[in-house]
Amino acid sequence: MEMSELRALLTPEGLALLDATGGIVTSDDALRAVSRLRAAGHGPELVSAVVTQARLRTRAAAKFGPFAERMLFTRAGLEQATRMPVAARHAGRFRAAGLTSVADLGCGIGGDSLAFAGADLRVLAVDADEVTAAIAAYNLAIFGDDVRVQHARAEETDLGDVEAAWLDPARRTAGHSETTRVGAHEYTPSLPWVYELAERMPLGVKLGPAHDRAEIPDGAEAQWVSDGGSVVELALWFGALARPGIGRSALVMRGDESHELSASADTEDEPVRPLGAFLHEPDGAVIRARLIGEVARSLDAGMLSPAIAYVTGDAALTSPFVQSFRVREELPTDPKQLARALKARDIGTLEIKKRGVDVDPAALRRKLKLTGSESATLFLTRRGDTRVAILADRV
Repeated sequence: MEMSELRALLTPEGLALLDATGGIVTSDDALRAVSRLRAAGHGPELVSAVVTQARLRTRAAAKFGPFAERMLFTRAGLEQATRMPVAARHAGRFRAAGLTSVADLGCGIGGDSLAFAGADLRVLAVDADEVTAAIAAYNLAIFGDDVRVQHARAEETDLGDVEAAWLDPARRTAGHSETTRVGAHEYTPSLPWVYELAERMPLGVKLGPAHDRAEIPDGAEAQWVSDGGSVVELALWFGALARPGIGRSALVMRGDESHELSASADTEDEPVRPLGAFLHEPDGAVIRARLIGEVARSLDAGMLSPAIAYVTGDAALTSPFVQSFRVREELPTDPKQLARALKARDIGTLEIKKRGVDVDPAALRRKLKLTGSESATLFLTRRGDTRVAILADRV
């Protein structure tokens, strides 16, 4: 979005038109809306802004729920915004530490700031992009004087009247729509600057879940977060926001439930053992946090193979940190033999999971030509240097 489009939108006429347009899901919906609005005499800039925002609001419902209906977005800002349930956990961390004010440096469209303000924290929201800062100001206006929004660079912001900071460094090239990822050495603000700030005040920083673990500073609490089965972030916590004795944690969120596994450091995996009656797939946050050994011990299980994140055992146990499957049998890995075996078992609906093997599940599915009436899950992995195919059912 350009500033001229935003100015056209931020008028009583523009906002009323946006609310009246409703949700836009498909490209055909967008074309029909453009034709309708242009025929009604609205200018091209306003129509472009309204249709773009209507479509983004529809997409944003997955992250912001009903709040999306009264928010404004950029494409890049929505893509990079924190999901509201996760942002609420961030805010809770600041409240639990006894803090009352926070600077959200690199606030984007204001997702985390919404959660901070909703938790009764005073917020200074800062973004280096003028359009993005203006959108954040609109989204946060409901909180009045409890939230200040500034168009500024994080490094140049006066933090004298806040107790703590939250940063979501820009990990993509600048822009409001199509952007590309950059390396950690190109983040804005830079990570050395962020870590220096952490020496002066309590601080949390949001990074990508695949961030190089070797670059995590000593003394930081590193928490990987999954929401709905997807690992969405690595959050590093410093000072009063870091919990004593916890160096690694995995927060697993599914719907209204959340579960956390933590340890002082990476934990050792359990020894490899033969395939048992059950196969367990640890959540991605557990894998990233290297807490698979903790989960395996709780399930009386061991590793199926070294360095591959499947655990197996005979105990009829499960955990919020895994998906559990009851093993049926091992099958041949050759596609022709596998197809015959699945046909003999009347398998027509097959979930295919793989780790440690170079297999394209979609291509394999076409070769299997499944037609049966039964369903199952197929694991393609390896035990040592040997490929294995394991047929199982979800518990």
